[in-house]
Amino acid sequence: MAVRFDVITLFPELFAPFQSVGVTRRAHESRVVDTRLWQLRDFADGNYRRVDDRSFGGGPGMVMLVEPLQRCLQAIRADQAAAASPRLPVVLFSPAGKPLTQQRVQQLAQGPGAVLLCGRYEGVDQRFIDAHVDEEISLGDYVLSGGELPALTLIDAVARLQPGVLHAAASHEQDSFSDGLLDCPHYSRPEVLSLAAEGDLPERDVAVPPVLLSGHHAHIARWRREQQLRLTATRRPELIEAARARGELSKQDEHFLAQLAL
Repeated sequence: MAVRFDVITLFPELFAPFQSVGVTRRAHESRVVDTRLWQLRDFADGNYRRVDDRSFGGGPGMVMLVEPLQRCLQAIRADQAAAASPRLPVVLFSPAGKPLTQQRVQQLAQGPGAVLLCGRYEGVDQRFIDAHVDEEISLGDYVLSGGELPALTLIDAVARLQPGVLHAAASHEQDSFSDGLLDCPHYSRPEVLSLAAEGDLPERDVAVPPVLLSGHHAHIARWRREQQLRLTATRRPELIEAARARGELSKQDEHFLAQLAL
């Protein structure tokens, strides 16, 4: 069964190019991801199809109105029922939401999907959020012009976890955050690369780490694990602590981390 996303947006044209390339194209062509776009203005009243108004209490910015959103959601629910789809949770992209994590992406990838509400302007009338929104998600501690980019990000992250979408089925298992840590470095051909330096520095030869050419799978696996630990401890030490709290670090991992701290 496909993962279904119903996207409520004022700019559906942003999604078409994204769905025609790479991972998301394969996901949609193979029908493991079904993205349906709903133009919010189609559910607004009047000649101007207005979907926003001034905020009570004053202040800058406009607020998205409840009525068009409710009509759009009702149409989505009817379409889901006609397709024998279960009721999908409504996700609002908002700076006030919980940060999106790989763990949450994995949960969504294994579920039936979601209704993705792409907010605009100052925000969405809180009464609609209280009545209909099941979850608020943020990409980080910054503000975007709307929810379309977060929606595209979520769809892409979910799509690449679907069976048959990636050429190598195990690729996503080695991604950063899949096991709670950052990914290790990767290398390809040639084995020795001449890098031209900037300024007055001379050109230098840089080789692939010898262990990756050894053919010894156990040594390669350990080297990659240690690179993960080194990179994560340096850049995201809180992820090391979280993995430790979950009991996911071996004695060998802890010994390596202790050596790093020396």
